[in-house]
Amino acid sequence: MAANERTRVAIVGGGPAGMFLGLLVARAGVAVTVLEKHADFLRDFRGDTVHSSTLTLLDELGLGPAFAAIPQRRITSVSAQLDSGPAIIGDLTRLGGTHPHIALVPQWDLLELLARAAEREPGFQLVRNAEVTGLLREAATNDDGAAADGGRVTGVAWRSREDGSEHTLEADLVVACDGRWSPVRDAAGLTPRTFGAPMDLWWFRLPRRPDDPDGGFGRVSHGQFLIMIDRGDYWQCGYIIRKGADARLRAEGLDAFRARLAAIQPWLADRLGEAPPSFDDVKLLDVRLDRLERWHLPGLLVIGDAAHAMSPVGGVGINLAIQDAVAAARALRPALGRGGPVPESVLQAVQRRRWWPTVAVQGFQQAAHWGVVRRILDDDGGASRVPTRAPLPLRVLSRYPVLQGLPARFVAVGPLPEHAPRWARRKPGPLDSGS
Repeated sequence: MAANERTRVAIVGGGPAGMFLGLLVARAGVAVTVLEKHADFLRDFRGDTVHSSTLTLLDELGLGPAFAAIPQRRITSVSAQLDSGPAIIGDLTRLGGTHPHIALVPQWDLLELLARAAEREPGFQLVRNAEVTGLLREAATNDDGAAADGGRVTGVAWRSREDGSEHTLEADLVVACDGRWSPVRDAAGLTPRTFGAPMDLWWFRLPRRPDDPDGGFGRVSHGQFLIMIDRGDYWQCGYIIRKGADARLRAEGLDAFRARLAAIQPWLADRLGEAPPSFDDVKLLDVRLDRLERWHLPGLLVIGDAAHAMSPVGGVGINLAIQDAVAAARALRPALGRGGPVPESVLQAVQRRRWWPTVAVQGFQQAAHWGVVRRILDDDGGASRVPTRAPLPLRVLSRYPVLQGLPARFVAVGPLPEHAPRWARRKPGPLDSGS
């Protein structure tokens, strides 16, 4: 892309929210450019879950067959293994419909699918290796005519990571989809309210044997919490640690960590001699839970993790970000079709629609953090303690299985699922068959 170009909508970030929004805006017949910092999508996202409501959305967009052709694993229940026995938390088969499951797919496959679909639209452009370095603003004045800060956002400045060249992209609307550490949000002077978290997470892989259990579950024992997600030939694992304990636990050494894993899940012992290979293969996720009070400025909209960083509890962050994108596309289309700047009232409408489901999910995550996770981490595991017993809510779910559909719906569908607007829907064509 040459310097000083212009588009109608500039989307910063080619993650799930950015690519879904880019596709939908392009299908509305509006010129849109997505700026992606990296050269490709081939990164270990780890949160590679595609929830039931997103699967339905892909069907509505005519991309269901292509997605179904991607190799994947499916989760139909969410459970916990306690010292006192297994406990079912959510039964996704009770959702009914076409997709009573969560699909586990490398996120780069989903993003490439969306990119291929969007690039068939004449107004779409994806620019890779484009690192956004700042916002463009129109001049603002005070009541007395003096210069002032904070004029309407009119585009972005970006740098090519291929050759270092500097560029600007003017736009009638900039949408920040650049994640929890959003540079665009920071450049706009928007600061999220943080809610704190008692935990961080270590992500790593372990080999999976053919006779291992299927699906995904959490293993809970005194002072330890291990999440295991079946990815076919390996387990994607998340080991919960106290907030800020990363350096101390790494200093204890890899053998000490392997010993903890063998203690919490004894049937893993046969593969822990060489796994994880080193602490370089154990990635720290700094768990954050925060939310902007205001998701917009004149000429700028912030959605997804940039507007509300989610905890990994429930794995719902991707699903929520995608629903933000669908709601934004639906609200923006009429204003984008009229030309000129998008009224801030339209941006307010996007936040207003997505505010309460965001608050509801984050409230659930806060309750899980402080009512469940912290209590597990605070357990000293003393020999005099009785085996970990299921909390009352899990005992109720086990006693009345019909209730297991409620947490399943909350996680796999969400409080306010969004559907593709009619103008964005397509029937699968030859290029969407997945063959």
